[in-house]
Parts: sequence; structure tokens; C-alpha cells
Amino acid sequence: MGQGTGNWESNGGRTIQKAVNLALQGGGSHGAFAWGVLDRLLEDGRITIDGISATSAGAMNAVTLAYGWAIGESEGARRSLAEFWHRIGKAGNFSWLQPDWFERIMPSAAFTFSPVFVMLDLITRIFSPYEFNPLNINPLREALTATVDFEVLRSPDCPIKLFLCASNVRTGKIKVFERDTICVDRVMASACLPQLFQAVEIDGEHYWDGGYMGNPAMFPLIYNCTSRDIILIRINPLSRHQLPRTAAQILNRINEISFNSSLMREMRVMNFVTGLIDSGQLSEAPFRRLLVHSISANQEMAKLGATSKLNADMHFLERLRDVGRRHAEGWLADKFDSFDRESTIELQKEFL
Repeated sequence: MGQGTGNWESNGGRTIQKAVNLALQGGGSHGAFAWGVLDRLLEDGRITIDGISATSAGAMNAVTLAYGWAIGESEGARRSLAEFWHRIGKAGNFSWLQPDWFERIMPSAAFTFSPVFVMLDLITRIFSPYEFNPLNINPLREALTATVDFEVLRSPDCPIKLFLCASNVRTGKIKVFERDTICVDRVMASACLPQLFQAVEIDGEHYWDGGYMGNPAMFPLIYNCTSRDIILIRINPLSRHQLPRTAAQILNRINEISFNSSLMREMRVMNFVTGLIDSGQLSEAPFRRLLVHSISANQEMAKLGATSKLNADMHFLERLRDVGRRHAEGWLADKFDSFDRESTIELQKEFL
């Protein structure tokens, strides 16, 4: 079925479909969790997508989904997502560097902690990507270009609006790339972690990962999309119960707080405007009462070490996919009927 601009109910036995917007966070290989969530939402058949705002790994999920939808609707989107992540798993297979004794002794830790990941993490703290990767080799680029035909994605016939976030290195401002300009370089800009990759130059400006300024940005969905329902697929935990004590834990928590800060600010503004509308102090004519939903797996994701974001082992990616599918399954069962009626998270409780 084609992508719609609004929600509509079942009629004469037709499947109920509701148009929603998606907000996809970044988080390295943890983006495979979002793959699983998206796979289950697309499989359900009751959802069409108006627009997607995304950052970093979320941007890769977004362009892959949108391209797949353009050529094959929901099933095409599922196939494209699977192809992309399997290419990532193939390109990131460093099992030949993993000591056999480590996995035998610590099988549960092999997915989230590895001498290989620790070594790479240490290298990025001492050398810049201009030093340890002077040729600027990035396997993500190859996986993306092998999966997505960007000419099809930029075509006016592509029904899903896209908004990819990047951070301007010079100005410190957010840059949002829209669907009609998106190319592989712009996706790479959104996913350019400055410790790992050289800044991406586009039209004379240089860009780093969009997570610093919008992870993801919500305002493009507010200003440019018809549907008032937004599903936020969260990868980075907002809160942690245990105090970080090791250097790695402290740095990871700093990054989590930094990458969540812009989202927290936007959610505060949305909560403020919603309160004004509900109290009658603002008319809903020039404004819109947005309905916000969230799918996350805080307990599972909080257990993963920071270096596991570098783990592109296919078994690890599939495990995260399955976690995402499971949480999406529960969310559909419990929350789907709230679409176009009410938010399913309390913004004040969750983000203030």
C-alpha cells in the first residue's frame, strides 16, 4: 500500500493503517536494535510513514528504509534493512582477531567486550583519524552504496520525507539534510564520529556526527509532516542507576549525556507548548498538539559496554535485532490503539 498523509480506520475489511513519523537515534552498531524495531513495525502492516528524522546509525536505518519503501513498500523496506545490516556484519567480521580462549572463558562478554574493541578504543584516544586512517577508509560507505540507490531516494516519487542531522564543525550549528539532497556523503556526515573518521566536507563545510546537536532533531517533523504521531526509537539510555567509576564508564556516560541533551531540550519545549494548548492559553490552530511514543530497551542497552558500539559481529547485530523486535511486539500490543488519540509516554516524567 502507498504511503498516506493521515490516519485512517478499517473499512470493509481493509487493514487499519495509521501514518506516523519516526525519530531514530544513533549509537553505532547498537543501531541494530532500531533495525529490529523497524522490522517488526513494518511487518505489522498497520503503519505507514510520513517522515523520518534521524542521526548517525539512525540515518543509515532511515535512508535504507525509505529506499526500500520506494521500490517495494513495507516488505521492500524490510529487505533493504536486512541487506544493509548483513553487509555491515560481513564487513565488520573481526573474529579472526579475537582470541579463541577469550570467547571460551567469557562467552557472555565476547559480544560486548573484546581485546580488539579495547585496542581500537585506545588507539582513537591517542591518534586522530587523520593519523591512524589517512586513507579515510570507511566500510559503512561501501555497505550503504551497495544497498541504496540514492537517485531513487531523491526522486519526487519517493513518498517518505527524510531529515538527516549533522553537526557543523566550524559553526557548531545543526545541519538538516532533506531527502531531495541526500547522497552517501550526507549520510556519512551524519554518522561521522570524530574519533574514528575524518570530517566530511560538503559544499565547503565540514561535518561531524549529528548526535552532538540533534539525536535526533524533532523540529523537522513538527514543521514539515502531516501526522502528529511521533515514534521515538531510543538507543541511548537516559538514566543509569550505577555511578560510573572506570575511565571507560565515565567517558561513555559523558557521551550519553551529551548525545541526549538536545533531545531533552526539544522534549521540554514540546511539553511546555502542549501544556499551554491543554490549558487553553494557546490555540491549536497555529500550533499542533503532538502525540509522542517511545520504544526502547533501557535495561538491555544499559548492560552493553561502550566499546560494543564498535562490534559489527553478525551474531551480536542479530541479537540486538531480536531485542528490538521483541520490544516492538510488546509496544504494538499495548500502545497501538493510542495512535492519533494520546501520547503513550509522559514527557514531563521521562524528560524533565
